[in-house]
Formats: sequence, structure tokens, C-alpha cells
Amino acid sequence: MKIAFYINAIHEGGAERVMVNLASNFANEGDDIILITSFKDSWEYPYSTKIKRYILEENKTFRSKIKRNIFRILELRKILKVELPDCIVSFMAEPNYRAIIASYGLKTKTIISVRNDPNKEYPGKIGKFLGKNLLPLADGCVFQTAEAQHWFPEKLQYKSKIIFNAVKKDFFEVNRQVVKDTIVTCGRLEEQKNHKLLINAFKLVLKKHPDAKLMIYGEGMLRNDLDELIKSKGMDQNVLLCGNSNNVPEVLSKAEIFVLSSDYEGMPNALMEALAAGVPCISTDCPCGGPKSLITDKVNGRLISVNNQEQLANVLDELLDNKEIATKLGAEAQKRAFEFSPIKIYEIWHKYVEFVVYS
Repeated sequence: MKIAFYINAIHEGGAERVMVNLASNFANEGDDIILITSFKDSWEYPYSTKIKRYILEENKTFRSKIKRNIFRILELRKILKVELPDCIVSFMAEPNYRAIIASYGLKTKTIISVRNDPNKEYPGKIGKFLGKNLLPLADGCVFQTAEAQHWFPEKLQYKSKIIFNAVKKDFFEVNRQVVKDTIVTCGRLEEQKNHKLLINAFKLVLKKHPDAKLMIYGEGMLRNDLDELIKSKGMDQNVLLCGNSNNVPEVLSKAEIFVLSSDYEGMPNALMEALAAGVPCISTDCPCGGPKSLITDKVNGRLISVNNQEQLANVLDELLDNKEIATKLGAEAQKRAFEFSPIKIYEIWHKYVEFVVYS
């Protein structure tokens, strides 16, 4: 098959990394793969050398959102007319819209993918209208959770598929060398991730565990705000903003506990990777159902209410105090994670794309 993959950029973010890995897998399996992004950054996720790359806006910038979208749709359509792929796979809201419009009237099938809480990805009256009326025109759709799937009309639901993200085998092979009382989180420093909740909860944990460390990995717009919060609470010796890591498996090998404190998520890669590494995990039970699709509370991890500082602190204390419970949760976490091994997930993707293309 000849498949075009389209997303705005591949320089950061879970969805971007998933697309690059997915496109590379298809290419390495012998499919003819095109990777299209709206723009290029100085650093990008590496992808297979077998992939042909297109960039829609190499030398153009637009202040007008309308003009930018029209330009990207027209450029995308030009590529589809030249390359004639059997299918275009798009991730995220705007690329999904553009892929459907750009491929209209062509023989190229469209598979879109919803990667986050639809209420956040398709907000407001216009977003909701487009999500519920334009997206069902696609030939197929990949969701990550049933909760997200049910937000859309049945017209889209019946031709869709729920597929989890694949976790690289490196995470299943982590050699755990736990550093006592070390709590780790990984994710962009943005409002969605609610690091403030975790920092405030950790302040309560320090009363009982004064030597505990909170390691926050990731970069983002809120770095300075979080740094100020940490210093204002006198926690700069216990809470570290570590920036991005080039070796997340090694980071997880030292973690006694992993925490995801988000207000909302799609299917959180960071949580999936921590589960695969066998780290005891705590996550908010946030929309649109990603964490609760991965964790059964008190079986292979812990689920807490969104934005509940005291509950998070109590569960952290519980796991730090009860190593046996934490160890059991970590072992069960890894068992659960085998369901999203690369071999299983990519096989599901291949079969679904073939079904859409040839049906």
C-alpha cells in the first residue's frame, strides 16, 4: 500500500511520536510511505530512511488562521494528486479537517485519528459542529478510548476502531534500580498536565517523608511559573525540573512511583511507558478515559480524582510506606502493558488500514 501520514509537526508531543513510529513501522514492513508535516523544526523525532518527506510551509508564515488553513489544504491536495496514495492517515483536529477536505473527490481514502478529549480538541460551537459533521465524512477513524468514540455520531463510530498506542520494547526491558522515595512524572509543562497539583500534594508528602524527591521531566511554557512555585514553598532541594530526557527508560528505572496528574488526556504515552517499565503508577481518573482504560484501581495502579490534592498526597504516602503493595502494583502494571506491545498494536493498525483501503 501507499500511505500518506499527516500531522502539523513532529518535534514534540505524544501524538507526534506515535505517528513517526507508526509511519516508520509501515515503511520498514515494505509499504510505500509519505510523511507530511505543516512545518519543520530544528529538532524532530527520527523516522525511517525509507520514508519520503513533504513539508507544506517551508518558506511561508501566515498571521491569518483562515489563510494558513486554506494554503495548507491546497498544498496537501497538490501532494495527494501527485503521489496518489491509497490512504491518508491524519492525527489531531486541524490535520483531520484538512485531510478530509484535501482528499475530497480523489481516490485516496481518509483515516483520521482523535488523540485527546474531544471536548478539548473540538471546543466551542464551531469545533463541535465540525467534529460532529465534517469528521464523519472520513472513511475511517482511530480512537484511543470508548469515551472519545461515543462523543461522535454513530455514522463515524460504526466505521471506527479503538487502538491503543504502542510502547517500545525498551520500556519492557527496563532494569529497575530504584532510588528510595523518588517520584517521577514526565510530560509537557502545560496547564493540561496540572503539575501544580502534584507539587502541592508533594509538599504534604514531605511532612512524613522529608528526604523524598520529585523529578519532573519535560519542557513547556509553564517552566518559570512552576520554578517560582517550587521556590516559594521552599522545596527547591526536593523538587527538580529536569527538562527533557533522551533516555526515559533509564529515568523510569530509578522511579519508586510514577504520577500522572493531568486534568484530561487521550491515551497518555508517559503512563503507558511507566506501566510497561513495571513502575507503580498513580493517575488522575481524567477525561476522556485513557487512564481508567489502563489502570484498574488497587490492582495494577491507583486512580484518584482530578485535582484532588489531599487524595494524591495520601496515596503517595501509602505507596511510600508500603513497599510490598507498591511492588505488587508494579508487577501487575507490566502484565497489563504487554497488551500494547509494538507487535500487537502495529498488527491491528495494518489490518485496519487494509480494511479501509480495500473495502
